[in-house]
Amino acid sequence: QVQLVESGGGLVQAGGSLRLSCAASGTIFSINAMGWYRQAAGKQRELVARITKGGSTKYADSVKDRFTISRDNAKVTVYLQMSSLKPEDTAVYYCSADSSQYVNIIVGVQYWGQGTQVTVSS
Repeated sequence: QVQLVESGGGLVQAGGSLRLSCAASGTIFSINAMGWYRQAAGKQRELVARITKGGSTKYADSVKDRFTISRDNAKVTVYLQMSSLKPEDTAVYYCSADSSQYVNIIVGVQYWGQGTQVTVSS
C-alpha cells in the first residue's frame, strides 16, 4: 500500500501563487509516475499535471505556463507550483501515484491522497 499526504492548499487572491506538496510513504518502491488532479464543485476530476521518475511531464492546457510540477525522487515527494492563479483554478487538488513509466498511461493501482482545498478569490 502507498499513502499520499498533501499539504499547501489555502485561500489566495487571483494572480497569487501557492505551492502544493505531496509526500508518499509505504510501498514506495512501486511508485514511478506521480501527479496532481483537481475536482471543482459539480465537475469531474481532471488531470492537472503528471511527472515520471525520469522527469517527463504532462500538463493540462488550462495550466500550461502557469503551473510547474516537480519531484524529489529521494524524498518521494511531488510538488505543484501554481502561479497567476485564477478563480477557475478553485478546486480540491488530489495527489496521485502509480507504477507507470509514462505520463500518458496509468499502470496498475492508482493511489490517491485525501485532497487539499485551493480557493482563488476574484
